[in-house]
Order: sequence, then structure tokens, then C-alpha cells
Amino acid sequence: MKTAVMTDTNSGITVEEGKALGVFVLPMPVIVDGKNYLENVDISSQELYRAILSGSDVMTSQPSPDSLMQMWDELLHSGYDSVVHIPMSSGLSGSCETSKLFAAEYGGKVEVADNHRIAVTLRDSVMDAKEMADAGKCAAEIREYLEATGSDSRIFIAVRTLDLLKKSGRVTPAAAAAASILHIMPILSIREGKLDAFAKVRGIPACEKRICDAVEAEIREHFVGIDPSHIRIGAAGTFVNPTDAERWLNTVRSRFPDCHTYYNPLSCSIACHVSTDAIGIGVSCGL
Repeated sequence: MKTAVMTDTNSGITVEEGKALGVFVLPMPVIVDGKNYLENVDISSQELYRAILSGSDVMTSQPSPDSLMQMWDELLHSGYDSVVHIPMSSGLSGSCETSKLFAAEYGGKVEVADNHRIAVTLRDSVMDAKEMADAGKCAAEIREYLEATGSDSRIFIAVRTLDLLKKSGRVTPAAAAAASILHIMPILSIREGKLDAFAKVRGIPACEKRICDAVEAEIREHFVGIDPSHIRIGAAGTFVNPTDAERWLNTVRSRFPDCHTYYNPLSCSIACHVSTDAIGIGVSCGL
């Protein structure tokens, strides 16, 4: 059975990187001052950050049904028996349910996995799916595994400004104003595709420590008996200065030396909500 593994750029995997990994990546639409772009195709992360910092109006959108189905059709006509598509969590976007609706027309040849993940933990799921596909698993088997293990992950993300979350209606103007005045960095948590408030911390060093402490507690409580080398910790962020990303990764590695740690930028569509210089960690368990 030859199965194609497909995701979107919310996984943090770019179209070009996907080619190297053998994964097919659908670029997410990004709208800047009313003009449509495709992530990492005709707008880069750094270009989006500059637009955010300049005060441009930034928004996200779902991929068009045509672009989605065109990729499925191309894969099924190029020698693949089935496609497993792994979009961002249905709890954070309607794109997953839209994909399921159109996949129903493919008679089981396209499976849409809602494993309630995004960003680095979604990337981890995509890599698991690729490993299973290389082992000859069909799309349905891969979907079942991803949906059964989707909750075995958690993300913590700290934002330096709530302005964009205020624009999207995810936080109230009063909460955004209070955070700004008090220099508070809210820490948000994503588990099973649901975004919740986790903590409020003053200052970047305290914030980084609080996030690492939270991941440590998560491992202690939910990954009991698992070999640390099978625990994946993805450092993430929307850093304007690349050296900040390197520093953050080194901080994470020093806290979790026995785990598999790496850095991956947060996608443009996430940056449209969390703004620049957000800090995050995702933790999950691999195959």
C-alpha cells in the first residue's frame, strides 16, 4: 500500500521542507492589508513579522476547496493508493471539518486525521505518519493511530502582546489593556485542540522558566515510564531576531538534555494571532 502523507503549513513544515521529507504540504493563506498570500510561497515569516510590526492588518483564512482537492487528485493520479491528510486541530480552525466534508467524496481514498494538534506537535504527528506510511500502512490505519494518540501532547505558548488576539476576539480589550499596563506575559496552553489560559508571568526569564517547569510537570505526570529519548520537545517561536530562536533552543536543551529537542518556527497563520517574539514549547511522545 502506497500512502501519501499530507499536511498544511500550520505544522511548521514549509512546502520546500516537505519535498525533502517526502511529505506534501498545503500552504495556508495569509491576508495582509486585504491582499492574499500563501505562506512561505509568496510571503515569508520575516516579511509577515515586518508587516505586523508596521501595524498592517493581518488575517488568516482556510485553504480553498479547489487547492485542497487538486492536491488530493494529483497525489492519487501519481501512483498513491491513498492519502492521509493531517490539518490543524478542529478545535482551532474549521479547515479540518471542511477537509472531512470533501474527503467523503473520495470513497475512502482520502482520510482526514483530526488528532487535535498544531505547530510542533502537529509536525511530530506528520513525521509519525510518514514513518507508518513508509512501513506500508494505509491511510485509514494511520488516521486511526493519530486520532487515538492525539491527546498525548501539550503546547505552552507565551505572548508578549495581546493586540492580535484582541483583534480576533479571543481575548477582551480590557484583558489586553491590563496585560500591557502591568507588563504581564500570558501563558496559554493547548491540549486536545483547545486553547486555554495557563498562567500570567512578568518578565521573559520568569516566563521561560515557567514554561519549562510546566513541560517538566507534564512529562512527570503524563509520560510515566517512557524512555526520555522517545519524548519530543519542540521549541518554537515567532522571533524577529534569529539569534533569539537559537538562544531559546539552547535554553530548552539545557533543561531536557535526555529528550529529543529541536526548534521550529511557528507558522505565519499562528503569528497572525500571537504576534512577534512569542515563545512556545510542544511536548509529545513518538513511535
